Amino acid sequence: MTGAGTDRSKLRIEAGPAVILVRPQLAVNIGMCARAMANFGLSDLRLVAPREGWPRTDAYRKGAYAAAAGAVHLLEGAKVFPDVPSAIKDFAFVYAATARGRGQAKPVHPPSEAMPRLVQGYAAGERHAVLFGPERTGLDNDEVALADAILTFPVNPAYASLNLAQAVLLTGYEWFRAAHGDTLPFDATERSPPATREMTAAFFEFLEDELDAREFFRPASKKPVMARNLRNIFHRMAMTEQDVRTLWGVVVRLVEGPRREPYSVRRKRELEARAREEAAEAEARRTPKSAPPETPE
Repeated sequence: MTGAGTDRSKLRIEAGPAVILVRPQLAVNIGMCARAMANFGLSDLRLVAPREGWPRTDAYRKGAYAAAAGAVHLLEGAKVFPDVPSAIKDFAFVYAATARGRGQAKPVHPPSEAMPRLVQGYAAGERHAVLFGPERTGLDNDEVALADAILTFPVNPAYASLNLAQAVLLTGYEWFRAAHGDTLPFDATERSPPATREMTAAFFEFLEDELDAREFFRPASKKPVMARNLRNIFHRMAMTEQDVRTLWGVVVRLVEGPRREPYSVRRKRELEARAREEAAEAEARRTPKSAPPETPE
């Protein structure tokens, strides 16, 4: 199953820090993490000692793939490692994501600060990774000790625990913003060009004539002010050509009433055939019947 925003015709962005899930417990969470990664162009998924192995089979596999919502290429390309040291050996810098202070003398950064740092290093050819711990307990102290710095999130201190996929999503979001800015994936601006003054003036003249015919401008002495207020309402809308055509059509229908639905060709033929039959019947009624022949006695 793919998401509504999936467009395979567009170039797939693949970059960013590796996402390393340490001892993940649930296949569905691995799938959700893959989806979060694909949303923001992260492409290196690594699994350290998943609780029930990888790749999963049967229902577990179906659950993971369904949760990935189309990001199955990340699940199929996931690398599996027996421990954290082997999973991070090829990286220049590693963050450990954790919601708790560990009493370790390490820099602590939110994603909004950490990801721009990684973008700069990535541009210089460096490789980076972020460690995420198991769902129930998070990373242990020895695993945090292997990282260069700690990544944590500005959340409610009384409820700081994040779902695994949520943590990956927030990290990926900040990476994407740092690498690509806030450019949106589509432009929903109006395609119709702005209405010209000539077009809007013609619409105002038509509208005011129809309102005048229905005695809207009463008392007559206030007509200039009322007309000016109407024009200002429409000018504030910064109308497009399509806006003017639509409003003009609305007023026409209010003035003239509903359109008469045109008959289809078939319906027209049926009505013409019925009319011919009725005419023939009427003609038959007007023609006197001849007297029956006399019967000899």
